[in-house]
Amino acid sequence: MKRVVIIGMGFGGIRAARTLAQKGLDVVLVDRNNYHLFQPLLYQVATAGLEQESIAYPVRAMARGWTGTRFQLAEVTGVDFESRLVATDNGTIPYDYLVIGTGSVTNYFGLKSVEQYAFDLKELVDAERLRNHILTAFERAVIEPDPAKRRALMTFVIVGGGPTGVEFAGALIELVRYVLTKDYPELSVQAARVVLVEAFDRLLAAMPAELQGYTLQKLRGMGVEVLLNARVVDAGPERVTLHDGAVIPAHTLFWSAGVKAAPLAATLGVEQKPGGRIAVEPDLTLPGHPDVYVVGDMAWLEQDGAPLPMVAPVAMQMGIHAGKSILAREQGASAPPFRYHDKGSMATIGRSAAVASAFGMNLRGYAAWIAWLLLHLYYLIGFRNRIVVMLNWIWYYWFHERQVRLITERETPGNGCTR
Repeated sequence: MKRVVIIGMGFGGIRAARTLAQKGLDVVLVDRNNYHLFQPLLYQVATAGLEQESIAYPVRAMARGWTGTRFQLAEVTGVDFESRLVATDNGTIPYDYLVIGTGSVTNYFGLKSVEQYAFDLKELVDAERLRNHILTAFERAVIEPDPAKRRALMTFVIVGGGPTGVEFAGALIELVRYVLTKDYPELSVQAARVVLVEAFDRLLAAMPAELQGYTLQKLRGMGVEVLLNARVVDAGPERVTLHDGAVIPAHTLFWSAGVKAAPLAATLGVEQKPGGRIAVEPDLTLPGHPDVYVVGDMAWLEQDGAPLPMVAPVAMQMGIHAGKSILAREQGASAPPFRYHDKGSMATIGRSAAVASAFGMNLRGYAAWIAWLLLHLYYLIGFRNRIVVMLNWIWYYWFHERQVRLITERETPGNGCTR
């Protein structure tokens, strides 16, 4: 029986596993976490909208229904392509086919101070840490006698005007204005600042211009300060510095301005493209190694003259294609080159407000928001998770209340926004 090892249980790895399950192959799933994480909703955990368990699902719970599939909790440290061995912190795993989909990490573009002091959202622990920090900042503001320091504690700088930055900014300003203003009556919470910094002259660069304009207008109407054509170049525990020398006194910096391939890519000894991504053949195999597939954010594949974006839909389609290619090869057939079918993009801005561009239609406002809700519920794994998330959203919609306002770990006083 041929063995397929799949590294990484992200969107690409899970789709590859589903495609290969119960097909007469020995499928080994490897990840350093024992769950699949629905990363697009991490920002809602960070802004006290969802419990962290509601956007994650145990891999073993999925795999137990897939005959011939098993999971191993391990950190992959390298791959020996000649010997067909995957090296992990728990030993080696031989393979006949290998699917690599370990995703991406935050790219700080060499800004060491920003990397030291900024928060990001890639793991569950990141969301919990950021939620703790935001709520702790308000607790500290309550007892801070200096008005300037109090204002800095309630100032939040978000870098990156893509979907993550826009969604986080909208969720955070709503948390402040509708929830924390009731929790902290002794504070003038209306003085809190949410500042969104974008290096280009528009938000949501992949969207049509009319949706970009709507997003900018909506965020500013909600109270978010949007700074276009601005870059963060330095950071400290109590301040953020822009490219023009302007300093924003702030204890919280959130970075969503870029990603790069996961560190495993650098250990494979193969050609790397910008962002550390791995160049692949049209069928997603590694050049010179037709038994190795690279999917998701790690893969660099150009289509229509540009590299495919590092987004979940690309990873999902790549994972399915890799699985089907392996099955085809086992049947003596060849698989066609991979072709990404862009079904559109969307982003939520706040309660009853979103933008969506799909199937030749541009939606904004309430209709786009409903579409966003339904699509995210559909792609969540686990019936319980869908119900819990839906109930949280309904509760917030009707009562403007977020129940997960928990500080689960105390910060050391004076550590600013150090992660």
